Amino acid sequence: MRRANRAAPGSAPSLLAQDEAAGILAMAYLAPASHPLWKSELRAGRVDPGFAANVGTTLARIHAATAADPTIPTEFPSDENFYAIRLEPYLVHTAEAWPHLSSALLELVTVTQSNKRALVHGDVSPKNILVGPRGPVFLDAECAWWGDPAFDLAFCLNHLLLKCLWIPKAREALLASFGRLAEAYLASAVWEPRGEIEGRAARLLPGLFLARVDGKSPVEYITEAAQKDRVRRVAAALLRAPVNRLADVGAVWREELRR
Repeated sequence: MRRANRAAPGSAPSLLAQDEAAGILAMAYLAPASHPLWKSELRAGRVDPGFAANVGTTLARIHAATAADPTIPTEFPSDENFYAIRLEPYLVHTAEAWPHLSSALLELVTVTQSNKRALVHGDVSPKNILVGPRGPVFLDAECAWWGDPAFDLAFCLNHLLLKCLWIPKAREALLASFGRLAEAYLASAVWEPRGEIEGRAARLLPGLFLARVDGKSPVEYITEAAQKDRVRRVAAALLRAPVNRLADVGAVWREELRR
């Protein structure tokens, strides 16, 4: 929370007090009237691609500032925790459920673990983002990790694609939000060549897509077999034939939704 606020003021609740030994902290209260939850806004059909772009820009600012700070890695020696609550339940478990895709899924684990470049939130989801009057406020960074920033980008974009099944009337706005968030983020990703981080995110996204129906943490709003099959069909195709551009991932999903 401190590091995020240094990089992008207001991007996390202010930390008021902390007892590290007891595992207790006090943070500023942000009233729902002025800081509604992004997931609730999306569910109500209030989909603002401009806000999605702001999420991308703010997230990239945090990644950029921490990528440039050599003291960060020692503050977040959380490889074991990140593997246990992100990589294993999402990608490793899904690889066990899909033996013929296991090599592709496990390769995503290896690539993610080997690209340590910035402070990663680990759970950038609409349920953990408030729509603040000055921009997004990120919550619940219990997965925080010095690692691959492509994980945060792919994780958030994944939710926008999946919500096309949850909120059909907002599909076009959600797809527009996907594109705006990705472009805004990549435009501010100054710590490495754009093509490198975009390629990692584009290849990781189908693995996370599949994990949200067949991993240990499926999304609660995709319950129909036909909807799950649509996710599986697109994810499997992209895992077999990976793409390096996020727009290409979005285009494949858009085509599936037209069927």
